[in-house]
Amino acid sequence: MFPNVNDLLYIQVASAEGKNMDKEYKSRIADVEDDTLLIEVPIESGSGHMKRLYMGDELSVYFLTDQGVKNYFNTYVLGFADDVVQLVRVRKPEPETITKVQRRHFLRVVSKLDLAVKLKDNTRFVALTEDVGGGGVSLIADSQYHLSEGEQLYCWLLLSYKNGSIDHVPFEAEIVRTKQLETGRTKAMLKFVSISDMERQKLIRYCFERQFDFKNR
Repeated sequence: MFPNVNDLLYIQVASAEGKNMDKEYKSRIADVEDDTLLIEVPIESGSGHMKRLYMGDELSVYFLTDQGVKNYFNTYVLGFADDVVQLVRVRKPEPETITKVQRRHFLRVVSKLDLAVKLKDNTRFVALTEDVGGGGVSLIADSQYHLSEGEQLYCWLLLSYKNGSIDHVPFEAEIVRTKQLETGRTKAMLKFVSISDMERQKLIRYCFERQFDFKNR
């Protein structure tokens, strides 16, 4: 079953650094469209603080039936709309993706993509991504580049779609965590600091294509 107008939604927000993912927010559905839900700006349970959302933010959501059963689905932020108050437009879930079992994975897919990187000192190199998502990516790089937490990178990601088309997605990102691998290379987890809405939508489209491929294997 789908949630309806005025139903309460209980939301957790994915973050690239994995922080605050256990915080729960409440929102209410203001309108239901063909492919989207318009919801009120979420409010943190307990504190009452409003949660600012951004294009591409990935959400884990549940709503309650009349019998008190929790129904879970994952979605992401498509944009915003102004009514009496600002509303958030999120992707309407497909019926088969609504489940009574909580799923804590978000729309981040495993994928090895070419990533051109420029450091602030103008050092340039090419790395491979390990996974990509609407909020950031993880990359694997040679340890000679000495990547460190808090460092900002300028990147160009090469995307290949199922129809054969290719896109380049430029963005600026911050390293939120690094890990030395047994191979001697460095894994760096990045969150987007600056990326246009159009470029983020390209990345989200790619992730959904990949997610669809995984489901049909």
